[in-house]
Amino acid sequence: MSEKTISSRRVFEGHLLKLDVLEVELDNGRRTRREIVCHPGAVAIWARAPDGRFVFVRQLRKAIEQELLEVVAGTREAGETPEACARREIREETGYAVKALVPLGFIFTAPGFCTERIFLFYAELTGGGAVDPDPDEQLDVVLLDEAEWKAIMSRGAVQDAKTWAAWGMFQNIEGCRP
Repeated sequence: MSEKTISSRRVFEGHLLKLDVLEVELDNGRRTRREIVCHPGAVAIWARAPDGRFVFVRQLRKAIEQELLEVVAGTREAGETPEACARREIREETGYAVKALVPLGFIFTAPGFCTERIFLFYAELTGGGAVDPDPDEQLDVVLLDEAEWKAIMSRGAVQDAKTWAAWGMFQNIEGCRP
């Protein structure tokens, strides 16, 4: 399968996202339109604190007007590697430092209309200090042991897809613990 791009027009350019409207031609000759949200990419980290508990953040997500429990995550800055972004986000959002970082893979969040790719990691953390979130972020650090995490999951209280993906990849990748 292929789609040949006939034309592309940028209709919005914001601080984080861009929106392109493409006219494409399908293999059968039919033409149609695609609306593509361009995203710089992100990271999400399944992290373990020095005491063995998992590290999450709780924050309000304005788009859905709901607080979510999520893995530590963040958007990549221009030219930033996924690994550097993961280390920066852990430090900013939790106050911990990364002792060991293991890549788990990546996911596309909504490939039907968005270019966002989230690189997933497992991190063993060390230290601990003051959080330093971005000026536009409000979050709480939440530490849960495995039993607490599984209880929250079984109640259906986790709706964040990247958190589910990170948990699944953490569980299914052999040798992910350094």
